[in-house]
Amino acid sequence: MYRSHNCGELRMDHIGQEVTLSGWLQTSRDFGGMTFIDLRDRYGITQLVFNMDDEAEICGRARKLGREYVLKITGLVRERTNKNPNRPTGNIEIEVKTLEVLNASKTPPFTIEEETDGGDELRMKYRYLDLRRPVVQKNLIFRSELAIATRKYLSGEGFIEVETPVLIKSTPEGARDFVVPSRMNKGQFYALPQSPQTFKQILMVSGLDKYFQIVKCFRDEDLRADRQPEFTQIDCEMSFVTQEQILNTFEALTKNLFKETLNVELPDFPRMSYDDAMRLYGSDKPDLRFGMQFVEMNDFAKGKGFGVFDSAELVVGICAEGQADKFSNKDIKILTEWMQRPQIGAKGLVYVKCNADGTFKSSVGKFYSDDELKIWAEKFGAKAGDILFVLSGEDEKTRKQLNELRLEMGNRMGLIKEGDFKPLWVVDFPLLEWDEDSERFHAMHHPFTSPKKADMERMMKGDHETMKSLRADAYDLVINGSEIGGGSIRIHDRELQSKNFDLLGFTKEEAEAQFGFLMSAFEYGAPPHGGIALGFDRLCAVLNGQSSIRDFIAFPKNNTGRDMMIDAPSPIANDQLDELGIGLQEEVLE
Repeated sequence: MYRSHNCGELRMDHIGQEVTLSGWLQTSRDFGGMTFIDLRDRYGITQLVFNMDDEAEICGRARKLGREYVLKITGLVRERTNKNPNRPTGNIEIEVKTLEVLNASKTPPFTIEEETDGGDELRMKYRYLDLRRPVVQKNLIFRSELAIATRKYLSGEGFIEVETPVLIKSTPEGARDFVVPSRMNKGQFYALPQSPQTFKQILMVSGLDKYFQIVKCFRDEDLRADRQPEFTQIDCEMSFVTQEQILNTFEALTKNLFKETLNVELPDFPRMSYDDAMRLYGSDKPDLRFGMQFVEMNDFAKGKGFGVFDSAELVVGICAEGQADKFSNKDIKILTEWMQRPQIGAKGLVYVKCNADGTFKSSVGKFYSDDELKIWAEKFGAKAGDILFVLSGEDEKTRKQLNELRLEMGNRMGLIKEGDFKPLWVVDFPLLEWDEDSERFHAMHHPFTSPKKADMERMMKGDHETMKSLRADAYDLVINGSEIGGGSIRIHDRELQSKNFDLLGFTKEEAEAQFGFLMSAFEYGAPPHGGIALGFDRLCAVLNGQSSIRDFIAFPKNNTGRDMMIDAPSPIANDQLDELGIGLQEEVLE
């Protein structure tokens, strides 16, 4: 027997018992006649005591052990004289009687501690060591608990878990596909699924009524903290449902997951239209943990001789409460330079400070009198001690820039509190968006999203300008400024689906080649249906107040899509390429 208890289990009730523990040597401390070792496993840490007077031979061996040695010991549980209140096992220790080294260890390249001295790349290369750290294990345990809670809840609501194929057909919409060559069909390729979208719709045509899957998806796209080339979704679809029923179902799921994993009771989720989200926050995933809504200023800021504003499509600003005295001229210059970075691209930043005596200090003071600036303050609801920040330019671009400033100010002002969760449904998205570069429409969500019933006739008969105003039965779940998931009511009529493909620039032949199987299925009594996909990795991160999804993935990729531990992707042998019918790419292999 390797252990009678784990390293996080023993308490005062166990004093006097002989126990067997196994684990890794966390730290060792030699005090001459006594040696102390912290033994660690997944469950916690227990202090071991080796006494030179009682067990000289064992104590001598213990002194020679290094970090991360794998040990098995037996001994007696006794009360500690210097207790550790920060450790669950801190009231006891083990007086060791036998010691067995199960495996030696090289010195790790970084410390296996809550706070490590290893950088990201090093820890990813030695991920098996990083996974020993309690903070990382805690994240993976949380992920497991969230998955179990998800399955339990959806199963209780009558959902059936169905696995869909991993080798599918490549499609031109959305992000780039990862492609897989077929040995038995030379010159032809599978694709890894960006989502199981068409398959879950087929399952609704099949009459399964309620489907779910915690599923791996793949997108060959540029990466950042909240993206990975392979990621996991809670993927769901339902038949004979309205948008309202779907929102209620998955709002209830989200509330249940917060309750089960964090013991947090969420209130009912507010609804906000896409247009209002963009107008008030410059984002379709607004962070509602603080206010600072946008105030549009065209009506009272233009036409006063300030050319920058007069020539702008939009003048818009925010009010930072109580910040006037905290921003010196130097601070405002630094903030302006931050806004002018290429990542944001603002041309400048206008400010107005509201002074206690009713006067104003502004970077555009020579163009606007105090009486005019007072009107600004009234429109913003600003009071003495507040500061207004104003941007101008093209409508869409300026709103996005001001969104970045709003989030930055929310952080600087300490308005984002740990453990505060503000969920939101964003609804009424545009069905299509026009791309000037390619001169074609793109689906705002995906090609299978249904227009609102009131817009269906306009979609079938309308002109180009009409298409721009079509609204979709689509919705996103947003929590704390992160898009957790999105979905829609789907098109279930072949004629309407064919029209949507026409608008998206597919020829009849292309649409048939790519999605003929789905449109054919619609001819056999397809029910009205809709669904949602929640980003499982992102949900884990948001629930734990973290921004990176890597911390909740056992073996993540780095920012270039590489697995540093196994060194993938990598070249393959020439004979494998020949078998697959792929020409040798010498420049790649070199």
